Formats: sequence, structure tokens, C-alpha cells
Amino acid sequence: MVWSPRRLAELAGTSRRAVRHYHEIGLLPEPQRRSNGYQQYGVEHLVRLIRIRRLTELGLSLSQVAAVGDADRLPTGVLRDVEAEIARDIERLQRTRAELVTMLEQETPLDVPVRIAGRVEGLPTVERALVVVLSRLLGPRPLEAYLDLLPPYRSHAAVVAFDNLPGDADGSSREVVATGIAEHLRHLAAERLSQFQLVDAGLWGAGPGRRDVQEAVADLYNPAQLDVLTRALRLRRAHASGLSRA
Repeated sequence: MVWSPRRLAELAGTSRRAVRHYHEIGLLPEPQRRSNGYQQYGVEHLVRLIRIRRLTELGLSLSQVAAVGDADRLPTGVLRDVEAEIARDIERLQRTRAELVTMLEQETPLDVPVRIAGRVEGLPTVERALVVVLSRLLGPRPLEAYLDLLPPYRSHAAVVAFDNLPGDADGSSREVVATGIAEHLRHLAAERLSQFQLVDAGLWGAGPGRRDVQEAVADLYNPAQLDVLTRALRLRRAHASGLSRA
């Protein structure tokens, strides 16, 4: 019995390209050739190809298929590895489906996770962009604490002034805004110490994320705003140092 490469692929439910690939990596033996040079496949090839297809459909990688070889049973370790991988895929798909359901029920921005979409509504473009960056760098608890602090933080006149500060603002204007923000942060920290500690640990803890945050801030804000942030941070640290000495 002889099948052409096309017919063999059709019978196995795969493509000729896949058949060629299996030949290249040694999973499927090369067939004999007829006198005219055409390949001829027999039942052995079809059985082998169907076996490869079944194992890959079960979730095995081609390297795992090769490791199984001609065994009639899958090793327990392979079965467990594949089952665990499928469980992870199911969990990921369930999360994706939940997000899609939420997006069907309500309008949500595409640049932030659905779980925090409602928290970025009304934020200035720059602030929202920073939240997008932080959503990739902070763990769930520090990010939640940051989002909880945003409304009371943004309610202060000094923050509004900071948003509107031009890049060429003079030193006096910068100092006024920096002092207002530092004072505002001092009061907020006194009222919400645990949240500030979570955010500070997440933002300024060791690791590459700290540099990522610094680079994002440098990219988002103009020179005057960056100077204000530096001044406000310095004032906040000076106040904290004064309290510790007292």
C-alpha cells in the first residue's frame, strides 16, 4: 500500500509541512522512494504520524514526544508535567475570559488591567501612563495601596499646580509647589502610614524595578516638574529626619 505525502498528511489530519518538519527532527522516518523518485508511505508511517499527532494534541512538546520514543505508555512524570502545564493554561484562559466578559459589560481602557480600569478614570494622561508602568512593576498590594492614595493625593491644590507647571517655571514657583506637595504628603503619610510604607517599599525597594520607575518618571514629566519632585522628596526626608532626631 502506497500513499503520497499529501494523502498521508490528509489521513493523519495534519499538513505536508508538518510531515517534512517531523522528518527533519527525526520523529518520522524517511520513506522509500519509487523508481521515479516519488516518496511512498506505508501503514507504519501513518501509524507513527497519528501517534505524534495524538501526543502533541495531549499537550506534549515535540522534544517530549521524542523522549517517549516507542513506549506504549506515557511516563508518570511526563503526564504530571503536561497536566500541570494544561492547568496553568486553563487558569490563564479563565482570567482572559473574565476580562473579556467585563469588557463586554462595561467600557474599559485597553492599557491597564481590567481589575484597575475603574481606578484610572479621570486621571491626567501623564498620571494614567505612570499607573500603566506601575501595574507592570508593583505587586498587587503595593499597587492597590498606590491607587488608594491617588484620590486624596490628587485633591490638593499643590498637585493641581504641579500638573500645570510649565517646563520653564522659575525657581520661586517650583519651591512653592514643592513645599505644598511635601506638606500634603506629610499629612497623608500621617493618616495612611501603612499604605505609604507599602508604596515606598514597592517603589524604592531593591531590584531593577526601581530604575524602571525612575526612568518612567524622567520620561513623563518636564524639567520643572522633575525638579519639584526632587525638592518635595528632599523636604519630606528632612522632615522625617528631624522627627527621628527629636
